Amino acid sequence: MSHPLRIAMLAHSTNPRGGVVHAMQLSEALTALGHEVVLHAPDSRGRGFFRKAECGTMPFPVDTAVSDMTAMVEQRIADYVRHFEKPTARDFDVFHAHDGISGNAMAVLKQRGLIARFARTVHHVDQFADPRLIELQERSIDEAALFFTVSATWQQYLQSQGKSASVVGNGVDTARYSPNWSGEQTALRDRLKLPAGPLFLSIGGVEARKNTIGILDAFRQLRAVQPEAQLVIAGGASLLDHSGYQDEFLSELALLREHASAVHLIGPVADEDMPNLYRLADALVFPSLKEGFGLVVLEAMASGVPAIVSSIAPFTEYLAGDDAIWCDPHHPASIAEAMALALVPQIRNRVIPRGLDVAGRFSWRRVAEAHLVAYATLKETTDA
Repeated sequence: MSHPLRIAMLAHSTNPRGGVVHAMQLSEALTALGHEVVLHAPDSRGRGFFRKAECGTMPFPVDTAVSDMTAMVEQRIADYVRHFEKPTARDFDVFHAHDGISGNAMAVLKQRGLIARFARTVHHVDQFADPRLIELQERSIDEAALFFTVSATWQQYLQSQGKSASVVGNGVDTARYSPNWSGEQTALRDRLKLPAGPLFLSIGGVEARKNTIGILDAFRQLRAVQPEAQLVIAGGASLLDHSGYQDEFLSELALLREHASAVHLIGPVADEDMPNLYRLADALVFPSLKEGFGLVVLEAMASGVPAIVSSIAPFTEYLAGDDAIWCDPHHPASIAEAMALALVPQIRNRVIPRGLDVAGRFSWRRVAEAHLVAYATLKETTDA
């Protein structure tokens, strides 16, 4: 590309959710390629993004979110619109939304003639009971002029809706996520007060889409043969309301009795601790029922940790037979069997090197380069 682009990258929050991490890493990779990128997100806490980014950032101040989910989504859309109403905030060649909130804000700005077009990455499509949320999600996609997805699964979904999308995939920083062991891991385990024993890591918090209750049931079965096993559930900083599912999870956890103390809900983890948290784990347990890609799978593999994944797309798109340990996410017994297999030395010795090879094929530079031709097309159309 002959001239650097000015790109407004738009995320729904400053927290380390998968889509936000993708948007930040993409922004950094595009910056490294010589483009001017500013990553935007509403910031109600005034703390900025979850880590310092190697790109421009604009965590703009907003009020604390209201409790009702639909009202909160509309509140954040209005926050985004107010931010970009200022002419000085719109001095960009490309506006790129990564979620329904920023996508809806761009749709409003477009309808008002304040921007010409915007791009939209569809990481996945959520299911909502509230018709208004369904309507907003659809508008955030329908009004976009250019589409990206992280997997062929969601490319095919958009194609079924009459929309053409580029598959850009995901990446992983293999310098940061690596198998390097040091005393830092032991210090982190002590700080988190994790007992000795095989450690299984689940990332994403307690959510239905992450199949956390299925993981819990599988862990109960695993403890029959691995009584010292520990389950760590990290993350969970979500804008969506998962309280009903979380209440159900806590009820199931209470029924575990003597096993309950081996389940550790540690919540969001500081970004600087994430590489060592992976290294502490004997396996990542990620039997999701629906994913856009599953970025944490690459991070675990780059860290030398076997990944237990669902035998469904999108995992089946980029992982071969021995790259991971597969399970049926709808059957906890299958998840438990995969967890037990992850501790077998012969299987670990086969899966870990394959995982490292997989991670080595997914660079953020490659992801950034996959955007540039489409960006140029969007800019040319906008200029015209």
